[in-house]
Amino acid sequence: MCRWLAYWGTPVLLDTILYRPAHSLIDQSLHSKLGVETTNGDGFGVGWYSSHNETPALLREVGPAWNNRNLRELADHVRSPLFFAHIRASTGTAVQQSNCHPFRHGRWMFMHNGAIDGFRLMRRDLSLLVDPGLYSDIEGTTDSEVMFYLALTFGLDRDPPSAVATMAGVVERVGREHGVEFPLQMTLAITDGERVWAFRYSTAGASRSLFYSSRVEALRRLHPDLGFLRDVSGETRLIVSEPLGDLPGAWHEVPENSYGVVQPGADELHRFVPAAA
Repeated sequence: MCRWLAYWGTPVLLDTILYRPAHSLIDQSLHSKLGVETTNGDGFGVGWYSSHNETPALLREVGPAWNNRNLRELADHVRSPLFFAHIRASTGTAVQQSNCHPFRHGRWMFMHNGAIDGFRLMRRDLSLLVDPGLYSDIEGTTDSEVMFYLALTFGLDRDPPSAVATMAGVVERVGREHGVEFPLQMTLAITDGERVWAFRYSTAGASRSLFYSSRVEALRRLHPDLGFLRDVSGETRLIVSEPLGDLPGAWHEVPENSYGVVQPGADELHRFVPAAA
């Protein structure tokens, strides 16, 4: 499977989150502790927003993240209040740039860890459900990108949780039609540049790991010696496939079958149920 992180809050250099933590995403690309695979070297991607453009920028490469000089150079110079980063372990589709996450459409970004079981059987049926006006924008061959375009088809612009619930319900219905017992495994993140939605769900009820960071005020009380915490707003949050370190009190597991929203003001946590389809 894959590993990913989403950052939302005070603008920081990408290096601050990507490289500096003890168990950073770069370290996880070689030494994942909670993933299905220890090594995640089938490509990587970073997407970020700037103040002058609502469309996110993307860097995606097919090689491993741990030795990519372009990523190292970029991380020292790009500062953003919201970015996604993803390291890939392929579940069978080709290692190519168009299959690397995050995926982008307009102002939206999407990244995923997991799989549609039996995707080879279901790919044609699922692809035909994508809005014809969106279908030609699909560049790669992954189940993840089809999931993104199904969510766009089902109204991601209007109501992200409802669109993802409908997408999940459709995947499960088509999976059952093809005799797949547990079609869907997903921890995924979606953003429109202002808010981040993160989902943890699987048909079998045994989803891949997902964590969110404590509120900064609590971390400051627990760890007054950490200078980094003095420089970020109280609303700053991280959502990660696995914790970036063992700082006591820093990380909380996202509950099974739920989704959270990181946004200005109060964050939210809700139960997630696929829509009947």
